Amino acid sequence: MKGTVGELGEFGLIRELTSRLTTTPAVRLGPGDDAAVVSAPDRRVVASTDILLEGRHFRRDWSTAYDVGRKAAAQNLADIAAMGAVPTALLLGLVVPAELPVTWPTELMDGIRDECQVAGAAVVGGDVVRGDTITVAITALGDLRNHEPVLRSGAQPGDVVAVTGWLGWSAAGFAVLSRGFRSPRAFVEAHRRPEPPYHAGPAAAGLGATAMTDVSDGLIADLGHIAEASKVRIDLRSAAVDIPTQMHDIGQAVGVDPLQWVLTGGEDHAIVATFPPDVKLPARWKVIGEVLNPSAQPQVTVDGAPWHSTGGWDHFGADPAAEDAAR
Repeated sequence: MKGTVGELGEFGLIRELTSRLTTTPAVRLGPGDDAAVVSAPDRRVVASTDILLEGRHFRRDWSTAYDVGRKAAAQNLADIAAMGAVPTALLLGLVVPAELPVTWPTELMDGIRDECQVAGAAVVGGDVVRGDTITVAITALGDLRNHEPVLRSGAQPGDVVAVTGWLGWSAAGFAVLSRGFRSPRAFVEAHRRPEPPYHAGPAAAGLGATAMTDVSDGLIADLGHIAEASKVRIDLRSAAVDIPTQMHDIGQAVGVDPLQWVLTGGEDHAIVATFPPDVKLPARWKVIGEVLNPSAQPQVTVDGAPWHSTGGWDHFGADPAAEDAAR
């Protein structure tokens, strides 16, 4: 496909993007009208939204448009799964410069569509706007299927903490990319295209998870939200966390303890949850800690002690410019 977004025009771009979409049985009415219609058998809709800004959340010299699409969809669909819901639909808000080649937004849409198919959802509509900086805004919807949502506030002392999915892989991949390398490829791809375990969220709800979240800002940071909401202390066992040999090798090469990536590196979108101690967890879940009564205040500790190393993701942190340059 040749030409720019400006040459194709708004409605030409919309036609090109929507022509690439697939649907699911949950979609009663897709793109083309004033709004979409998505079935909600539970009569409650789980909704989440997120924004990716070029230069802050992705770089075109590191990631293809297809990569950005997969990542944008994944981080929103993971939020739905982390509530114990099944993803059903996704809406896209897209800001692009007029001089951008048409191939970029079309490949972006291919990535979003393909990630939706992995999660069992579909793109049902959106909007495109001209602007100076590429901005991808996603709203994801989900269905609880007659289950109660799994909140951050339900963890109880005595619960175990378990995780499924990758931890630290995206951060290790970022470390590789930031030094001008493209391998080990598995870690670079983990940064470009996270692979959330979507089905684990609803499955955890069925197993009786008391609290749950996806790991988007870092394991300690995200478990910190659960500790705060549940008014408990969560203690992690560092020896229980799997660190692959290649991650150790990367850490040695760049002078970083890989445990730092595992505990504070975000964007893997693993699912971490707390469960009653008598729940028999499937093999895909790894128990990495326990929930305790708070000593002084709700917090996350590692091997019984506070974790003082920096890390985790905060858009309005002490040095947002430095953080943003790293993402």
